[in-house]
Order: sequence, then C-alpha cells, then structure tokens
Amino acid sequence: MNAIPEEFQIKTLLNQDTYLVNGELKKWEGQTSAVFSTISSTEKYEPTILGSIPFMGEKEAMEAVEAASKAYNNGQGLWPTMKVVDRIKCMENFVTQMKTTRTEVVKLLMWEIGKSLGDSEKEFDRTVEYIYDTIDSLKELNSRSSHFSKVQGINAMVRRGPLGVVLCLGPYNYPLNETFSLLIPALIMGNPVIFKPAKHGVLLISPLLEAFRSSFPAGAINIVYGRGREVASPIMKSGKVDILALIGNSKSAIALQDQHPNKNRLRLVLGLEAKNPAIILPDADLDLTIQECIAGSLSFNGQRCTALKVLYVHESIADEFNKRFAAKVDALSFGNPWDKSVFLTPLPEKEKPAYIQELIDDATSKGAKIINKKGGEHTENYIFPAVLFPINKEMRLYHEEQFGPVVPILSFKDIQEPLNDMAESNYGQQVSLFGKDIKTIAPLIDTLVNLVCRVNLNSSCQRGPDVFPFTGRKDSAVGTLSIHDALRSFSIRTFVASKDNEYNNAILQELLNSKESNFINTDYIL
Repeated sequence: MNAIPEEFQIKTLLNQDTYLVNGELKKWEGQTSAVFSTISSTEKYEPTILGSIPFMGEKEAMEAVEAASKAYNNGQGLWPTMKVVDRIKCMENFVTQMKTTRTEVVKLLMWEIGKSLGDSEKEFDRTVEYIYDTIDSLKELNSRSSHFSKVQGINAMVRRGPLGVVLCLGPYNYPLNETFSLLIPALIMGNPVIFKPAKHGVLLISPLLEAFRSSFPAGAINIVYGRGREVASPIMKSGKVDILALIGNSKSAIALQDQHPNKNRLRLVLGLEAKNPAIILPDADLDLTIQECIAGSLSFNGQRCTALKVLYVHESIADEFNKRFAAKVDALSFGNPWDKSVFLTPLPEKEKPAYIQELIDDATSKGAKIINKKGGEHTENYIFPAVLFPINKEMRLYHEEQFGPVVPILSFKDIQEPLNDMAESNYGQQVSLFGKDIKTIAPLIDTLVNLVCRVNLNSSCQRGPDVFPFTGRKDSAVGTLSIHDALRSFSIRTFVASKDNEYNNAILQELLNSKESNFINTDYIL
C-alpha cells in the first residue's frame, strides 16, 4: 500500500455532535453511528473509522418540522417575505464562509466516498460556482419581474414566490454538488429547508454547519442526521412538507410520497435512476468512441446516474470495439483517491463488490463472457470492472441499474433494436450516439430526442454545464434542474393585480414610492 500523504491522513476523529435546528447548533447527546471508510490506513487491510454522526429519530425529525414550519409561518415568516436582495446577501455570506472549508471538505470527500483528489476538488469548486451562478440567475429573474404589466384594463406585477417547507435528500455519489443543486435554489427562493445528508458523505457537511447557522434566519435551514425511515418518514407523515426534493432511488421516493397525507399538495423535484445507453454506429471513430465510453461507463467507478450503463455496438465493428475497449479497461489504474493519475478508486459501499459479482455470475451463467483479463478481480474494497459480452434480456445486468464497475455490451444489426429497447425501458434520461454520416444520424436524433432528454453526439453522457436542463422521462426524473429551471421548480408564479383606475393606481404608486412592500417594488439588483 502506498503511504498516505501527510495532508490527507486522518489524525483526529470527527465526531459530529451537533445538529442545526431553528438557527441553533444543538448539542447531541443521544445514540451515534460510527462512520467508516472502506479505504485502509494500515498495511494490513481494515476499514478506517472517520468519526461518528447522530442517530436521530422521530423526536428530532418533528423538531426540525416545527422549526421549518415556524420559519414559513403560513407565508408570514421572515425568510419567505424577505426582499430578494436580502436573501441573496444571506447566500453570498454563506458561500464566502463555505470557500474557507475547501481543504477539509475535499479530504472528507476522498475518505468517505472514495472520490479521486481531482474529482473531489472539482466537485467542491463546481458547487461554489453553482451557487454564484444561481445568485446571478435570481438577479436576472428578479429584474425581469420588477415591473407592472397592463392587460385588458388590469395592472399586475407577477413574481415567483416560495411554496413552503422543503425536505431535501441528496445522493451519496455527489453528496455536495447534487445535494446543493436542490438545497441552494430551494433556499434562495424563500422556502425553509429540512436537509438530511445521504448515507455516505455525511461528515463532509460538518465543516459547513456554522456557515449555515450564521448566514440564514432561524429555521430557514435545518440539518438532521439518521436513517431515512427514522427521520424522513415522520417528517413526511406530518403533512407539513410542501416539496420533496430527492436525488436517489425511486423506491425511496415512492415510499416517502406514500407517507404524505395530502399528496396533491406535495410538489416533487426528483432525480432518479437511469440506464443510459451508448449506440455505436458502423462509421464511428473508434479511438474517440472508446475514450468516451471508458469515461462514460467507469468515471467514479460508474457510480453516476448519467453513467453509460449499457453499450450497443453495431455487429460489423463489435469484435474490433470489444478487443480495444477491453484492453483499455484493463489498463486503467486502481488506487487510493490521492494517488497520482488514479482512475479507479475504492467503492464506498462495502457490500457493492458482492452485488457486482452477483450480476457477473448471473450474466455468465446465461451466456455472457468476461472479455477483459482483469474483469471481476476482487480486492478488499473493490472489484475490477468486468466487460461482459454478449448481454441478453434474460440477464439481470440488462435490466438493473448496476451503479458500479461492470460494463454490459450488446451487438445489434438493425438500429431499430436499440431504439425499441429504449422505448420499452423504464428510464429515459440520456443517450450517447457515436457516428458520422448525417443521413443516418439525422433521423436517429429526431427519434432519440423523443425517448430521452439529452442526446450526446460523439460524447459520453453528463450533467453539466449546469445552465443546461437536467431532467428525464418516465422513471428517471420529475421536474427539471438547471441553474435557470431549478429556481422555477422551487417556486410558483404569484401576482398582485388591480383594475387600472385612478384610485388603485395612486395606491400602487404610493406602494412603489414608500418601499413598504417587499413584493411590490421595481428595485434593480446589480
């Protein structure tokens, strides 16, 4: 095992013994859960203890619900009625403090979820950039709304207003960036938020707790810990949640929705599973295609909802593609997140290698072969990516979202085969299309845009840039996330209208001149 560089060593345990509720970092003296990393810090392999987090239950869940409800106060609370410019100042204060925690958060990203140093730094920096871009987008949205429209004798000022209490649940694979892509727009639009971190990547929120506490009014942001069924379930059962914002598993999303007593009052913003395919046409540039398919299927060990999770290769080039792709996979370097030029890193879920092995065993028992030499090799915290060919519809790997290092490949003769499979699939997020001839590509694009929400031409699937819409069809998503769209997902159009006559116009003018109303104003935010 390579020696761990001094700056990345775990020298003291991080025992998270406070939680944020109603503007106060409250001391936790109850049961705790140990937080382990699958990365070993000793010569003989053993998981590394990183610290502990509170194991909370219904009492703390309801405490957070009451704090958020009080902060909203039927629309009368300080946070939902605050001027946009003042909410922006709170967010700017937060992100300024957040930037000072970069070293600590990046270190915890590596240890908690095994993300490489470069990718951990990128996740932090991208999140900071996302917050600044969200602020700019809200300024623009506010500017476009800061005027009266007159239609058919009615004067109206139309703005976007908050919806109420948000329950925010992020994913473990991007515990900072994707979580904040929900939390930040929800918060800045005036909604009080209850946030429970994911099952992995929990401690990295600890350095940010004080920034949250000191930047926002009491109850605007509440952070609780524990398992979903002990904490999220009672929050939903209370009926006081207006928006469920979740990136994760559809079973969890359905279970939580079912616990809400008034489903018609519940808005959903969900990012769920995907089984994004690559379609590789006979004239594809194989060097480019293989490079993109390696990145698409195995970046962060395939633990991305946007990962390429099945490759369709035209039969005329399948042998050549498979041979070259398998060799490239075997050449990928495995190591700890801080190792130079590392591509494959330890899996954060200790049970994941066994699950991937189950998929491999099922596929090989039904006719697939592991076509790369290292495929399926186990270490204590990893299973080397297996490239499996040919895959058929009897195999679990065809249907299940593997979310880990295994790559299924199918060959096709007629393009209708992958198109039909995509139409029958439960998912519809993205596709990667590799080819050159526009007479072939043009009709394919016209079909694919009706099956998924993003067609990536000669490139792997991805989320960014964050200004582009991030969404999906069928079971892949509800609502749209992008810097622009997320502000709309967490708000509703609301307006003040009055008949165009001298009496009303004098009142409106006085409202504007006096600046007594935070809603009725034409202030421009630079």
